[in-house]
Amino acid sequence: MQTKFSRRTIVKGGLTVGAFVPAFAFFAGNANAAGLPPLDVGDPTAKALGFLTDATKVDAASNPTFKAGQKCATCAQYQGKASDATAGCNIFAGHSVPAAGWCKVWAQKPGA
Repeated sequence: MQTKFSRRTIVKGGLTVGAFVPAFAFFAGNANAAGLPPLDVGDPTAKALGFLTDATKVDAASNPTFKAGQKCATCAQYQGKASDATAGCNIFAGHSVPAAGWCKVWAQKPGA
């Protein structure tokens, strides 16, 4: 027996699935953030971007863009809440970073 689907059924199904994919990715990403390995400061990308686990130890002379109060928790790339001790980072995919950390890619989180 052969089943036929109308074009309308296929389009409606595609739109329905497409609406749920971002929501699924959001919840899956938040659940996986806790299981990410911490970023090693010896990682080549971390070294290139001047990553430190403690923003209070940033040498302002060698990092002229650094300003007091900047840290991962207030960065737009930080994927967690400001109250999270660690969370994922858009720059260091597959790793978690401490909320108190800092790197040269720091950008003000909107609304923070």
